[in-house]
Amino acid sequence: MKTIAVMAALLSLAAPLAAQKLPPLETVPVLDVNRYLGRWYEIARFQHSFEKTLVGATAEYALRDDGRVSVLNSGFKRTLDGKYTKATAVAWVPDPARPGALKVKFFGLFTSDYLVMGLGEDYEWAVVGNDDREYLWFLARTPEVSPELLERMRAIALDQGYELSGLYLVPQKER
Repeated sequence: MKTIAVMAALLSLAAPLAAQKLPPLETVPVLDVNRYLGRWYEIARFQHSFEKTLVGATAEYALRDDGRVSVLNSGFKRTLDGKYTKATAVAWVPDPARPGALKVKFFGLFTSDYLVMGLGEDYEWAVVGNDDREYLWFLARTPEVSPELLERMRAIALDQGYELSGLYLVPQKER
């Protein structure tokens, strides 16, 4: 009985810690959607079931007639010579006062946050994540970045509360 009481006490102490949420990500204060359009290469990401077998992954953004953004995520299964696969989505800025906080809807079924927390002055790189720190992407206009830029992207993610032990560097090739 004493063991159960000790375990219950420990759990009651741990519960508030587990319930603590990280603060929302600080998104970039300015995001010109038109400059963000085009192809982005995944430089690094957290692995998730929907893309864990993909290499050579890219995201392409294009403006739709309704002002929203079409999204084409693509890559190759397992190797850079593997089967090409793609998924489409639509993105939009729900609150113009927070332009770096977009929403993305995949397959017309589920919506996810797309929070731009780092962005190069010339829109040559971006760091994107979500408030739960479960998703993270380092994106660039080129298939490779310098070690200095990779470190800068890592620093942005760390400053926002990310733990980077699971960061996967995505193999790329020119397309």
